Amino acid sequence: MVDLSVKIGEVELANPLMPASGTFSYEFADIIDLNRLGAMVAKTVSRDFRAGNPTPRMAETEAGIIQSPGLPSNGIQYFLDEMLPEYKRYTPPMVASISAETTDDFAEMARDISVPGVDVIEVNISCPTRDPRGGNFALQANHTRNVVSAIHAATNKPVWAKLSPNAGDIVGIALAAEEAGADALVIANTFLALKIRTDNFRPALGNKFGGLVSPALKPIIMRMVYQVAREVSIPIIGLGGVCKAEDVVEYMLAGASAVGVGYAAFRNPTALPAIIDDLERWCDERGIEHICDLTGAVRDDDMETDTYVAASSI
Repeated sequence: MVDLSVKIGEVELANPLMPASGTFSYEFADIIDLNRLGAMVAKTVSRDFRAGNPTPRMAETEAGIIQSPGLPSNGIQYFLDEMLPEYKRYTPPMVASISAETTDDFAEMARDISVPGVDVIEVNISCPTRDPRGGNFALQANHTRNVVSAIHAATNKPVWAKLSPNAGDIVGIALAAEEAGADALVIANTFLALKIRTDNFRPALGNKFGGLVSPALKPIIMRMVYQVAREVSIPIIGLGGVCKAEDVVEYMLAGASAVGVGYAAFRNPTALPAIIDDLERWCDERGIEHICDLTGAVRDDDMETDTYVAASSI
């Protein structure tokens, strides 16, 4: 039987599957066995109460949804007092996701949330739907470097930097996060998107713009994971469009050590354990003994990777 365990730095996971932040809660325990997950990732929390964006916050598209919750939160103290004790009832590593609008507040948030029971801090420096005046540091390398460096100095917990697919040069952003002390990278958050209603000519979302989540985006995120994995030495968690075991395998072949699941859980709350079961079967049928051996195992050594050179040879 395959060994599904993986390591993200010093953090050990029983398998490479975890929920995406904002798509999961300990209340899923009413539906699935949370102890089967590789890790638990809580919804992003902010320093103080946030009401979030105006409604409507979600709109369907032909191949997914555009959502714009705006990171609603009851604040960090509520998370520590009320939510963390619930997560601590389960065995998988607990990943706390934080958001802030300034570098100093990010550092203070990291310091305050570094308590027993929190195993990893995911820094959400890439939400496309919160106040555009602050919070999305992952669009520029220098901003990423500054905020991750401040967070790294403020905590002894592993730091996972959640990057943005909306950045022009995600490899440069990833390198900046690694240089600043990130222990792993989460690639990627949602794509900034817009839907307009044809019945009243108005944007479909109350915040106008939202983050597109869709299985159709998987090849784009896959390309980003592949490119980043060849330039950084820290682990990557691939996030985008995972709906089945083969998606997990594909991300790992591209260079990811683990994956996050979001959209599939919206459609089916039991998706995570089902994918874990299918992944185990997929590996056993092929005689794969250790799933971590799949990371970066894509067979492309004989292929030209420079797009300009490849195009000129056609």
